[in-house]
Amino acid sequence: MTRGLFITGTDTGVGKTIVTAAIAMILRDAGADVGVMKPVATGCVRRREGLVSEDAELLAKAADVPEPLEEISPIRLAEPLAPTVAAARARLTLDLAPMWAAWRRLRRAHEIMLVEGIGGLLCPVTPTECVADLAKTFGLPLLVVARPVLGTINHTALTVEAARARGLRVAGIVINRYHHDSTDLAETTNPDEIQRVTGVEVLGLVPDDPKVDFRAGVIGEDVLAAARQLSLKKLLA
Repeated sequence: MTRGLFITGTDTGVGKTIVTAAIAMILRDAGADVGVMKPVATGCVRRREGLVSEDAELLAKAADVPEPLEEISPIRLAEPLAPTVAAARARLTLDLAPMWAAWRRLRRAHEIMLVEGIGGLLCPVTPTECVADLAKTFGLPLLVVARPVLGTINHTALTVEAARARGLRVAGIVINRYHHDSTDLAETTNPDEIQRVTGVEVLGLVPDDPKVDFRAGVIGEDVLAAARQLSLKKLLA
């Protein structure tokens, strides 16, 4: 059994990459041998060497891993759409074999693996498979990243319910871009209510850190401080 986490979100843009990168950096700084993977990425940028996932770049930098980006993110598509749509528009048929080959190599090379999904659990990757199906094969417990604002109780509960329906274990929930000084009643009461409704522990509140600079690879000290409070040993047991 591979130790690690599959990081998913209640939807796209919720901040999975920042949370994953922060965990990777903390584990690395603690001396752990951690590998990272963004198996499927869309919205990739075109460079001289081809399509590059900026998510994978940040993860690789945070974990300080030796593997090339094309191994960390084997399936890369240009348009920022669901993989099925981006592939169809590019006239491509997605072959997941390179992804699974990369996964086998990475899991052998590292003691702990952090795998970041794309979108939410029901985001379609191929015409017959969604992110939840991939998570099932990876075999890692889920860490769900959620928003702090009104509506997040429903989104988070649906994600947990979808995971359980597929036999996936949800190890915990992290609420990202939380405003600790907020006077918004929904934001201040959501963490406790999410935990009550889902029965899953809310492991931490990661702040909305203005110092986060995704493209520069800067995670932000406030984000790292919050991530250090997560019970990582418990998560990765």
